[in-house]
Amino acid sequence: MGYDYALVHLTYTIPPAALLSIVYAPLCTKLDLYRILFLITIAVLSTIPWDSYLIRTGIWSYPSNVIVGPTLFDIPLEEVFFFVIQTFNTTLLYLILNKPILHPIYLVKEKKGDKWLYVKLIGQVVGALLLKQAVTFVRNGGERTYLGLILAWALPFLLLLWSLAYQLLVQLPATSTVLPIAVPTLYLWVVDTLALKRGTWVIETGTKTGWTLWPGLEIEEAIFFLLTNCLIVFGLVAFDNAIAVLHAFPAHFRRVSDLPSPMLLIQALLLPSKAYDDDRILGIQQSVDRLKKKSRSFYLASSTFSGRLRIDLIILYSFCRVADDLIDNADSTADAQKGVQKLKTYLDHCYGADVQDEKGNVITSKDANRGSATLYAVQNFPDDAQLTLLLLPTQRLAKEPLYELLEGFKMDLTFTAQTPCGPIKTDSDLNLYGARVAGTVALLCIQLVLHYHPGASEINAKHLMSAGHDMGIALQYTNIARDLTVDASNGRCYVPPPWLKKEKLTPDSFISGLKALQQEDFFTKKVSTIRARLLDRAFSFYNSSIDAVEELPGPARAPMRVAVESYMQIARELQKPGFKVKAGRATVPGWKRIWVAWRSLWGRRAKG
Repeated sequence: MGYDYALVHLTYTIPPAALLSIVYAPLCTKLDLYRILFLITIAVLSTIPWDSYLIRTGIWSYPSNVIVGPTLFDIPLEEVFFFVIQTFNTTLLYLILNKPILHPIYLVKEKKGDKWLYVKLIGQVVGALLLKQAVTFVRNGGERTYLGLILAWALPFLLLLWSLAYQLLVQLPATSTVLPIAVPTLYLWVVDTLALKRGTWVIETGTKTGWTLWPGLEIEEAIFFLLTNCLIVFGLVAFDNAIAVLHAFPAHFRRVSDLPSPMLLIQALLLPSKAYDDDRILGIQQSVDRLKKKSRSFYLASSTFSGRLRIDLIILYSFCRVADDLIDNADSTADAQKGVQKLKTYLDHCYGADVQDEKGNVITSKDANRGSATLYAVQNFPDDAQLTLLLLPTQRLAKEPLYELLEGFKMDLTFTAQTPCGPIKTDSDLNLYGARVAGTVALLCIQLVLHYHPGASEINAKHLMSAGHDMGIALQYTNIARDLTVDASNGRCYVPPPWLKKEKLTPDSFISGLKALQQEDFFTKKVSTIRARLLDRAFSFYNSSIDAVEELPGPARAPMRVAVESYMQIARELQKPGFKVKAGRATVPGWKRIWVAWRSLWGRRAKG
């Protein structure tokens, strides 16, 4: 009886497991726990017969003075625990690295003669040839027996997983697949080297090649740990491939539970790729790209949501950006106004309202449907905007906030050289603007949350809507405070004239000063005072509504907290002297965004 093998776990495998658990705990969902248990179960059940055979045939052994004693099918319990802890550690690292990834964007609808058929076939041929060689090694016996047994055990599983999930295995970023294989493998190579030198486990001579990767590490052991980590990651990718299919294609899978059954996962993996909706995949891809480019804060926050809710939120944000760009990038105010009208007409089609032509004549009655909306989008919007419009989940969204959003865009169009403050004359005007361009979006987000996580009473739902509306205004005040210089460069001033008058400024002098980037103390102080007042208003709305986040349905509570706190961190940065500016806007360093998100997931928030 001994404790050497147990000490290996206490020293080398359990500490990383504890660290990874602490890092990932606030991100962990029920689906993640299901995934972990699923993988561990398969790993243990598939490894026990093979490991037991190796021990019973004397290919490897464990001296009695290094193990506690109890065994399962001749396998020391410490070894069985190794199957569990290795799978657990590699899985957690994979989950951490894949959290920002929206896997459906890597699905591909295959067509006859395209490269994917060859990619799949090449992988299968290579795997089959290696498997054939492994069988030869085992049959011939001798010093390549152990190597052959490793390959003969691992390759059939890898071949199956490759055949089911080769698209994602090839397309996912290397940080999502290669890294969670390479890091645990290298670490376990070091651990194995130390264990072999200490005699914690022994590979018998005569069945091994004698080759080493480095002094003390048998080549068979190096290959074993590489292949086992490949098996774990391949299994995780196959699981995520199935989940991606389930979430991306509601036409094939109308309803999907939070914990889909193994049979449903298999059904999703076996769905022929030619049945994929390539327009939907492309539309989601375009939406994700917009999110990455236009809002790093919301992109980070979106990764904490999951399933179809995450997809719908990304598409909703993409719609807001498409609408915003159609107006901001228009050649003239008249063209921008036409853009707003087109968006309204599109929504009329979606919601079955009376649709009118430019002369006011009704051209479609209230029996309008998605078919007419599709035709209108294709005929009237740029190619890169069409799919976002078509994927907008109007059937899950009330129409009023969307129409109010368009009213907010109309307010933007009233800013001119002659009226640089546009419609913003008073505090109430600024509140109305914030409500229309941001409060509406917050309302729509809450609607999606309550759709996917129903159960709130009517009174509670109204309360959440009201709080979300106010939080949207808080975020808009933050946005205005951040973009004072950028807006000035566009000839716009969102600061109410009474605020400027108090600082002995006019809209024109305020804009011209910001354009010239004047650094005189008197002007800098005035701008700082105005910005501080905007931030005070932001935190006033924030403080009055933040507690409602804790009343949201459980699965959306922490993610919504991340979305809010990630953006409000911009406001906190603006309150600090010498805040960092990029492209005329205050910015939050990447490490701090991650830290704020992680703290928010634990239910903690900074003061402000």
